[in-house]
Amino acid sequence: MKKLSLVFVAAGLMALAACNKQTPAENAADNAAAALDNQADALENAADAATNEATESALENAADAAENAADAVKDSK
Repeated sequence: MKKLSLVFVAAGLMALAACNKQTPAENAADNAAAALDNQADALENAADAATNEATESALENAADAAENAADAVKDSK
């Protein structure tokens, strides 16, 4: 009987260990990083549609900055 209960306890602990619920702060960080990634994508698309090189360069720099910010948010988790 002890062995059986030990098996049940071990199975329960393994099930709890498998649960990887994120905290609200982690969810907010993921959402912020996703929003920054989306902004970077939009800026890159705008850069592709730019009519002169100065505008294209400025938009690409802004996209790079947004990607760097997204990476910083992901790394801070």
